[in-house]
Formats: sequence, C-alpha cells, structure tokens
Amino acid sequence: MKKAQLLKRIVESLTENLNVLQKAARASHEEATHESSKPENKYDTRGLEAAYLAGGQARQAKEILDAIKLYESMTAKDFAADEPIDLTAVVELDTDGTRTTYFIGPKSGGLEVEYQRKEIIVITPQSPLGQNLMGKKAGDRWKAQIGGSVVKYHVISVL
Repeated sequence: MKKAQLLKRIVESLTENLNVLQKAARASHEEATHESSKPENKYDTRGLEAAYLAGGQARQAKEILDAIKLYESMTAKDFAADEPIDLTAVVELDTDGTRTTYFIGPKSGGLEVEYQRKEIIVITPQSPLGQNLMGKKAGDRWKAQIGGSVVKYHVISVL
C-alpha cells in the first residue's frame, strides 16, 4: 500500500467536504443577511439562527482547511511487523469477526475514504479506539466492555 496515495485520497475527500460546506456557509450567510430575514417582531429569530448556522459552518470549514494543510505536509511511515501502532499506521482490525481498516491520523476522525477498493476509516489517537490501538502490535488481542457487551479485538496487520 502506498501511503502517499492514501494521504492524497484523504486530502481529496477533505477538499470535497470543504467545497460542500463552503457552499452551505455562503447560502446560510446570504439567508442571514437577506432582506426577508429582518425580524418582523421581537420573537422572530430567523436571521439570528441563520447567522449562527453560518458562523458554525465557517468554523467547521476552517477546521477542515487546517486538516487539509496538515495531511498535505505529513510524511507517512511504513511500519515493520513488530513495530507498535502510531500516527500514520494503517491497521486492519478484527472486531468480533468483522474486519475493518483504519488509518491513524492527526485530525478528521470518522472520515471514510475509499482506497484500492477498500474502505478506510480515519481515526485519531484521542478517540477511544485510537487510544486502545496506540502501542499495540500486529497479533495483539484484547477485550473491552462497551455498553453491556464484551467486545473482542484482534490486530490483524499494521502497515
């Protein structure tokens, strides 16, 4: 697996998300400042709500832009079979019989990207699963209590 290509795919996906969010933020801003959004009475908050929405979307767009810059400047590390999981690792994990592939990234946890006909989910070291994976190696197994169930994990591979 060429991680540089995976990083490029992550940046592409983030850029797509940013473009959609920027369009939505512009539309919210236009709604907030449009003539029809002037309050008709003291209880009419359409314009204020649109302004809050536009502000939130602008902050989220900045976070995505920061993530894009970070991923563009990253150098991905290739992990040997006995090396512990760390940032930029691609981890194949078996969770109670279901295999999932994760990329340990610095930001944008939850982002799903398709790469080489495989779905890869970005997680951060700060997420609960990321915290559990950090430092583990290929072959490691553990159990965790999630809700009322015990979940079994097995690290299949680390790239």
